[in-house]
Amino acid sequence: MAPLCLGSMLNPVNSTMISTALVAIARDFQATVAETGLLIGGLYITSAIAQPTMGRLADRLGARRVFLAGLYLVALAGVAGTFAPSLRALIWVRVLLGVGTSAAYPTAMRILRNRAAQTGSVEPRMALGILSMCALSTVAIGAALGGILTGLGGWRMVFTVNLPLALLGILLVFLWIPEDEAKPAGLRKLAQGVDVLGIVLFAGLLLTGMFFLMSLGHPNWPMLAVSVLLGFVLTRHSLRTKQPFLNIRMLGSNIPLSVTYLRYGATNLMMYCMLYGFSQWLQTGPGFSSTKAGLITLPMSGLAALSALAGGRMKSIRNPLIFGTLGFLFAAGCIVLITSGTAASLLVLLVLPFGLPQGICSNANQAAVYVQAPHEEVGTAAGLLRTSQYVGAIVASSLLGLLFGKHPTDHGMHTLAWVMVVLSAGLVIATVADRTLPREAILGEAV
Repeated sequence: MAPLCLGSMLNPVNSTMISTALVAIARDFQATVAETGLLIGGLYITSAIAQPTMGRLADRLGARRVFLAGLYLVALAGVAGTFAPSLRALIWVRVLLGVGTSAAYPTAMRILRNRAAQTGSVEPRMALGILSMCALSTVAIGAALGGILTGLGGWRMVFTVNLPLALLGILLVFLWIPEDEAKPAGLRKLAQGVDVLGIVLFAGLLLTGMFFLMSLGHPNWPMLAVSVLLGFVLTRHSLRTKQPFLNIRMLGSNIPLSVTYLRYGATNLMMYCMLYGFSQWLQTGPGFSSTKAGLITLPMSGLAALSALAGGRMKSIRNPLIFGTLGFLFAAGCIVLITSGTAASLLVLLVLPFGLPQGICSNANQAAVYVQAPHEEVGTAAGLLRTSQYVGAIVASSLLGLLFGKHPTDHGMHTLAWVMVVLSAGLVIATVADRTLPREAILGEAV
């Protein structure tokens, strides 16, 4: 479990560490919030595409081979980030990190399933629980860790730390992960199973959509037209392909599942707005150091991890979602009260309520997918849930660029809070009205 847990931590830790380094990066490269937002969006677009792709590659090439390849890319990204000469180079480093870190979770699931089959054991629930706990704990400490590293050695340390982590992971894989038994599939079969064209179309759709959202101050309408066209072509391609990258047919025939993806994307939009927006505001509004900004957000993230674990014991799906969306509404209202003159201790208390609905909604939405997805497509459905999470993060980074402009201000933070109030109110209404949500499910199995 040691190499699997370490590998599964790399994506969430790189997602959250950079939140407290964005201000320092913007200062060194004289960049705006929208421009540094590409560091966030770049990793999430890549992860949205790479997670399901790496899972398919693991099935055809061998999970251990793909896991190691991902760790090699993470090590390379650690070196490249340490010496990146420009913001553009740093964005490409984040893309490389997105590919490398996306290999860990799907290959870990495959390795555990192979191990269970070899030993004749039942579903490895304890092992899956350990993986889940490691990821949640990493999210909780990521912002604080990024702040500490930035305070000690500058923002480049946020990238450099990936090198020793990746090398340790490689060593542990060679020590404790068995060799792949299956031989790699041929290139022709591999290309057919991966749906390369679907991946390219989906990547183009996300990129053009993100660039349009980041230009809302001066809308780039041709970019929107290209995005709509790519969406049409992707839909047509997916309907005509036996094993599409994005299963449009399943989404169209299973409305409750599609609604769950939309709800999960919306909750993640608010979560990442807080994660990245609040961290940047702390350093430019009150003027806290990156280390102190990370420590202020730590209790909120810790509560999110604890509430996610507690949510795993709940059997209901609908009631936790209603409670969680109401929690987002209350938490967003608290953000309206903060100003640059608010004491640090009071800031901790005002943002703490955001932690509780994060964990509860995350667990309940996972359980909804577990129940709503067809039995033979649970794996594909779970991968699309991760994709909806990343899309929410991409939209969050674009929204922050629109609301914050060159740097976060009290007015920008309050505007963001009111946007989240409206969004969470809409989620409450939609969740209460959604009668397709099952009232009872074993949430622990979903996690």
